[in-house]
Amino acid sequence: MSAKSRAASVPARLVRLFGGLLLFGFAAALMVRGNLGLDPWDAFHQGLARQLHVSIGTVTVGISALVLLLWIPLRQRPGFGTISNAVLVGIAIDASLAILPVPHHLLLRFAYLATGIVLTAIATGLYVGAAFGPGPRDGLMTGLAAHGIPIAVARTAIELSVLAAGYFLGGSVGIGTVIFAVTIGPLVHYFLPRLSVTRPTGAHHD
Repeated sequence: MSAKSRAASVPARLVRLFGGLLLFGFAAALMVRGNLGLDPWDAFHQGLARQLHVSIGTVTVGISALVLLLWIPLRQRPGFGTISNAVLVGIAIDASLAILPVPHHLLLRFAYLATGIVLTAIATGLYVGAAFGPGPRDGLMTGLAAHGIPIAVARTAIELSVLAAGYFLGGSVGIGTVIFAVTIGPLVHYFLPRLSVTRPTGAHHD
């Protein structure tokens, strides 16, 4: 498929962006309900939410805002997708948790986990592929990389830090956390190029 045929209009990209962000929140809620372990950031969000006695979605939005403040000294510029990510994912998590039943059978809990991980990868391909700017947390890592810290080092240090904080705050850390860590990279690698769009000629940088 040629680059021209893959180019998408702004409305089509917006559909991918918003669809991806809402799907991302739903996927996170599935893993929360599965209760087998969350990814590092959501383990941190959940642990902090438990300590503050607020919803995990509320904490997700609040932490996104705080992370964006860290972009200032890194001289990162948020795009429309960055702000949308900061607001919509947390809302989608809480809305999804309100309707998702709690699974009690272990096999069903693993089904929630597996579905959540795959949907996270698809959602990432959609909202990143829409090319409206990175999420707050990814932008923090790329900002550090732009200041001379290798991206692998920045990502590992940040995620290990938030995972440790999440564990001590009472967030869900378990076999699901390990499965997520092992599988999310290959899954995103598969879905991202298939769901990305090519900018139309003359499009402005977000």
